[in-house]
Amino acid sequence: MRIDILTILPDLLHSPFSDSIMKRAQTKGHLELEIHNIRDYSTNKHSKVDDYQYGGGAGMVMNIEPIAAIIDKLQSERDYDEIIFMTPDGELLEQAICNDLSLKGNIMVLCGHYKGVDERIREYYITKEISIGSYVLSGGELGAAVLVDSVVRLIPGVLNDETSALTDSFQDGLLSPPVYTRPSEYNGMKVPEVLLSGDFGKIDKWREDKAIERTKARRPDLLD
Repeated sequence: MRIDILTILPDLLHSPFSDSIMKRAQTKGHLELEIHNIRDYSTNKHSKVDDYQYGGGAGMVMNIEPIAAIIDKLQSERDYDEIIFMTPDGELLEQAICNDLSLKGNIMVLCGHYKGVDERIREYYITKEISIGSYVLSGGELGAAVLVDSVVRLIPGVLNDETSALTDSFQDGLLSPPVYTRPSEYNGMKVPEVLLSGDFGKIDKWREDKAIERTKARRPDLLD
């Protein structure tokens, strides 16, 4: 998979992808990640990429020219399955979206700033708009990092245990059940006996029951 991220703050995005699973995904060749500085495509002598909004009002708006220029350039080099804009008023990111995007080949992600981007970018270039929650961040970079991490980890070969992602929360519409590891007892706190029984039928049933129980208690909306 290739992912191109368009941003005015490229340094903000280097750290999330230079360690752990995201780094291994790139080293193994499962992920080709390119971070592009939108300012490099500005024709303003000061590399300015924003201006006052028509009609007045508080907040600056990102110009259409540099964003359109970089998208046009990238599209001339390859076809993109999705051009995604990270925005608070986008579709709420959920596991089903991550699963679908993990099957794509080329994805472009645009990070907004200020009051947003010129609406014409959204109308003529963007194919999908995504929000990571009902709140506002200073820019789209952190949201883009969340999106990329949640998608790339699903690509076969990225995780050491490929079945791990299949048992994560939300994959089956439920939260994950409790998990335990050694020691089996600590300061009087014991691991449930069923997990030590070796009876995998009973263990699977216990995990299913606990997943439903936890989902009912913490995210009943998932069961509606």
